[in-house]
Amino acid sequence: MELSEEDLRLINALQISPRLSWSDAGQVLGGHATTLAARWDRLREAGAAWTTSHLTGDPKNMCLAMVDVDCEMHLRPDVTAALAELPEIITVEEAASNRDLTLTVITRDLEQFSTQLLPRLKEIRGLTKYHTALCTRIHISGYAWRLNVLTKAEQQALRALAGPEAIPLGPESTAAPLPESHLALIPFLARDGRATAADIARALGRNPATVQRQLGRVLASGTLSFRCEIAQRFSGFPVTIQWFANVPAGRHEAAAIESRAIRNVRFAASTTGRTNFTIIMWLRSLAEVLEMELTVQQRIPGIELVESVVMLNTAKRVGWMLNPDSTATGEVVAPYAELLPDGI
Repeated sequence: MELSEEDLRLINALQISPRLSWSDAGQVLGGHATTLAARWDRLREAGAAWTTSHLTGDPKNMCLAMVDVDCEMHLRPDVTAALAELPEIITVEEAASNRDLTLTVITRDLEQFSTQLLPRLKEIRGLTKYHTALCTRIHISGYAWRLNVLTKAEQQALRALAGPEAIPLGPESTAAPLPESHLALIPFLARDGRATAADIARALGRNPATVQRQLGRVLASGTLSFRCEIAQRFSGFPVTIQWFANVPAGRHEAAAIESRAIRNVRFAASTTGRTNFTIIMWLRSLAEVLEMELTVQQRIPGIELVESVVMLNTAKRVGWMLNPDSTATGEVVAPYAELLPDGI
């Protein structure tokens, strides 16, 4: 399967506004709503693109950790599968470096991470060692990464149509508390970021008007981050690389601003551990690694790039299980309402 230019344009539109109506999409992209809906259904069924939502992982409200794992070589597939089954572990990647696997973990708080998740890691046969770095601030997340195949005018029009879910709360904001009755909606939005109130109401056996109100509150709460994902093989950027770096304490915000200006960046965060800043990029080829290292060093004075790690395979990305070719299997194993902090 290959994606057409029209496929990429549609995906780019949903990256900007994940819950965009097909009629609004047609006004910007040109095309009939039913044609666009059918195109999207085909992409989803092929696992080439999908919309999802996930807990923001904001360190003010929950615990986001990055865990390096070593395992016995002949048991690596078993360890990978066991880790991917844990809902708190939202991303599992195989690394070409001095660690076998890298994990992204979201828990309610540090206590849950320490007393509930880590003991389960120790029980996995073949897992021999792990090392943890905790995120103290997220500067850039994957929801903001774009294909950039649309014109600036089209992108601007789509941003004007985007709902509150398209722009998660900033670092100074606090997620609004959600009543318990609203939390049942979260798993449906993880499996389909475009799930409608009618879809959810039917599944839950609730009144559609009630669910519509509840959905509006969930979308506006800032508890969830919505995104449109694309199978990496179709993105034009098949190589994932992560840099572990040190940045002077007073330069993290400046480093974040400069990182946002580099279109390849999918994630940047301040962390604890052996280094205090991490950057993840998607690149067109391994030949771009040196070029991007120079770009980062030129844009961020004082940054020390300690280590670069190329990912060989992604078994699970933000809750979604992936095939070896990076397409989605359709299975979702993600943290849901039970992992929300008290009061959220």
